[in-house]
Amino acid sequence: MKILLADDDADRARYLMRLLARDSSVQVAAIEPGMLLADAVVAHMPDVVLVDMTRPDRDALEGLRQLSATRPHPVVLFVDEDDPGFMQEAIDAGVCSYNVGSVTPAEVKPVLRAAVALFRRHLQTHQALTAAESRLRERDVVDRAKAILIRTRKLSEPEAYRWLRREAMASARRIPEIALTVVQAHAKETP
Repeated sequence: MKILLADDDADRARYLMRLLARDSSVQVAAIEPGMLLADAVVAHMPDVVLVDMTRPDRDALEGLRQLSATRPHPVVLFVDEDDPGFMQEAIDAGVCSYNVGSVTPAEVKPVLRAAVALFRRHLQTHQALTAAESRLRERDVVDRAKAILIRTRKLSEPEAYRWLRREAMASARRIPEIALTVVQAHAKETP
């Protein structure tokens, strides 16, 4: 497991890196001072990002938001004090695992593995949802195109679908693409 450590406290970061490095199955890299979190993720390509904040700062969440928007990664956050409002903001910014208090190196690995697993599950669910939404939008366009063909060409529903399929095959395009062309052409013709 490759871990990217983001900690503003250099002494604590070195200590944590030494402890984690004792495990041969773990590689640990730290963010260089002044480097943006998203840039560090590109440079180090970690499996998980471990962020340790003594005093949680809402401005520090901006780096997590940028990471989530550009290069989503599992992020584990450790803070010293419980703050439900900050916890919600952290999760909204892309944190997979929000942890209060310090843990031993033996406890860190399971937390990191769980965060990676949760992140992957979330990503799979998000991709499935996106694909389903895309299929629904395509189906809606096909249905609208069929309705237009039924009205304008006096075709039955099966005939309208066969017409769309023939046009798609003849032009080596997908049926939803042909349907969109029909809908757009009809929109231009209709005032």
